[in-house]
Amino acid sequence: MSSSDPTVQPVPTSVVEQVDAADVTLSNPKRAVISLGSNLGNRLETLQGAIDALEDTPGLRVKAVSPVYETDPWGVEPGTQATYFNAVVLIKTTLPPSSLLERGHAIEEAFERVRDERWGPRTIDVDIVAYQDVVSDDPQLTLPHPRAHERAFVLVPWNDVDPQAEVPGRGTVAGLLAAVGQDGVRVRVDLELRLPE
Repeated sequence: MSSSDPTVQPVPTSVVEQVDAADVTLSNPKRAVISLGSNLGNRLETLQGAIDALEDTPGLRVKAVSPVYETDPWGVEPGTQATYFNAVVLIKTTLPPSSLLERGHAIEEAFERVRDERWGPRTIDVDIVAYQDVVSDDPQLTLPHPRAHERAFVLVPWNDVDPQAEVPGRGTVAGLLAAVGQDGVRVRVDLELRLPE
């Protein structure tokens, strides 16, 4: 075996440092819940792209991905917009909420989300639903999400990935879901989102 055989080359220091850094970034991580929704273009591909982009974020690991649900758009005439595909992901991160919010907006922009009208169609919505047990009324990022506790399209997939979860200050996800009901939230067993490798 000659010394030029690439299989016996030592691993470059830079690679080792990157791996070590990835481990270090997640010392004492915080739990967060992110809701994803898309009703433009290839909705499944867009949701998966957003999940992969989250995983590619330094200091963030995607830990669980819900099934895909299909829901009707909010606040618009039936039939005037495509249905939404919705999912919830659980993450662990060392990013503070403000940085997580910036990352969410950057992912939306990468998929050319346009914020023209309040209930307008969107390529991708990336919403931070909860961050640990933080309760904050900061107008930039209200935690938990101010409407999460009354939205079945958030509660149903969240309950799938974390049946013991609680919405800080609001009660258990399972209890809130029982109150709201699951009308109009249809599971798409034919579709699947992958947990990033």
